[in-house]
Amino acid sequence: MQALGIFQRATPDQLWKLTRPDNQHDNLVRDNLLDLEDHHLVRIEAVRDDQRQVWVLTKRGHGEAKKLLEPKGIRVSALREKKYDPVTGKLLGTSYDDHAAAVTSTAAELHRAGIGHRLGFQTEIGHRLADGYVQRADLVVKAPEAGVPVMLLEIDRRSEDAHDLVQKLRRYWQWGRLLPKDAAKRTVDLVRSRPGAIEDVDHELRLWRRFYPPTGREGRVPLAFVFADTTEAKVANTVAVLEEAGRRYWVPRRYDSLYPKAVTARDYGQAVPVVVTTLEQLQEHGAGAAVWRRLGRTGEQTLTAALDNPDGHALYLAQEARADAEDQQRRAAQREAERPVCTRCGRKFTDERWEEITVHRTAVRAGDKSVCGPCRADDVAREEAAAEAARLEAVAPPEPEPEDDSGRGRGWFRRRN
Repeated sequence: MQALGIFQRATPDQLWKLTRPDNQHDNLVRDNLLDLEDHHLVRIEAVRDDQRQVWVLTKRGHGEAKKLLEPKGIRVSALREKKYDPVTGKLLGTSYDDHAAAVTSTAAELHRAGIGHRLGFQTEIGHRLADGYVQRADLVVKAPEAGVPVMLLEIDRRSEDAHDLVQKLRRYWQWGRLLPKDAAKRTVDLVRSRPGAIEDVDHELRLWRRFYPPTGREGRVPLAFVFADTTEAKVANTVAVLEEAGRRYWVPRRYDSLYPKAVTARDYGQAVPVVVTTLEQLQEHGAGAAVWRRLGRTGEQTLTAALDNPDGHALYLAQEARADAEDQQRRAAQREAERPVCTRCGRKFTDERWEEITVHRTAVRAGDKSVCGPCRADDVAREEAAAEAARLEAVAPPEPEPEDDSGRGRGWFRRRN
């Protein structure tokens, strides 16, 4: 009932994969449907060309589904009421179009691979743009336990032109740039100040974070295009158009780094991660297999690997740190090569002595700039010793001159004679 409340219509095979994927077949699901039918909760709306029955909720069943889903914040799909042609009495609106079937089948394959609980899916979720246009996602899956916190899916049976898909991508990109109505005035003023200013606003402050959880990766909410009932050639042509015409919306940018040659990482912060696959691959190999291709890459990967950014922010931090360390080493080596050598003793200058002879306020008192610190200290010591000796000599009293006795002796001898 919960699955029918979300997807509105489904075949037993789809309900088996949505509710009991571990079972080997859908027999138990068929028995449950018959039991619910006995209680007037579900009914068969149509039988497809392949003889598969299409089941929907009755009015009573729809009410029970609301009681189960709405308290959990899950939107219930519209009731499929019985309507009859007033003339022929034929039951109207019983067709299960291929697009609706493909959407439910995609969800079933994701759930079968462990990507999303059946209550983690929603269909026809609107995303209102600034001009009022509402872009509706065919399917939204939330599977944090599988490494996919949230992903939007567009199911295409090649009923749309490739350029129409580019426009869908553009609208999702635009929606990811919107601010909520109650955004802070400072943030609104910043965005209005110049084109592209929204890119300086953290994703946590944007509108999309009010609806969806963090993606766990750089960039916006990822978008998947699942192609169904088409040829490989048409898929390849469509993907080529998406890659070329939609390049602005999915492509990462170069980081604005001080080391552009050393940093090859890409900035995915403003990009919409886009992956593509086909419903036939999901059904044949499983959604958990390497059946997803990320735009801008070659080859197919698992979904989480396709959504990851190995050349993104983590690589940027590592490359920036490595480049910065190498730059510091180069600068240190260059500085050592330029370090002065004492002309007296041959020793290299210390950093303190080198700074002393080059900084203007200390250079005037640095003395002989060609000698190192110890030799300069010796010069200072000699200068101070000489100055001290000169000072002491200047303040010492003069020594008395010896008396002249030569005249006195000659007088004595003259009197004796």
